[in-house]
Amino acid sequence: MNRKIKLIWDFRGEAAAKTAEHHEIHLKEFLEAEKYALQITGFEIRNEMHAIAFLVVEEQDMIKFRDALKPHRGEVYE
Repeated sequence: MNRKIKLIWDFRGEAAAKTAEHHEIHLKEFLEAEKYALQITGFEIRNEMHAIAFLVVEEQDMIKFRDALKPHRGEVYE
């Protein structure tokens, strides 16, 4: 079974939630353009000054997506 990796972009400040929500739109567009089978994206509001956008990829594809999209960090997706 292949592990999945969650690539994460952090946004901070008063506009963090809106920025993360908008960033997810671009992540979805990228997945469509790449015709990538796994279509897991999202955004989460951590608090009023911190939100994240994320994209989940197969571990074998992580380097390709990391280099193309420059996420701030990543973690194993469960």
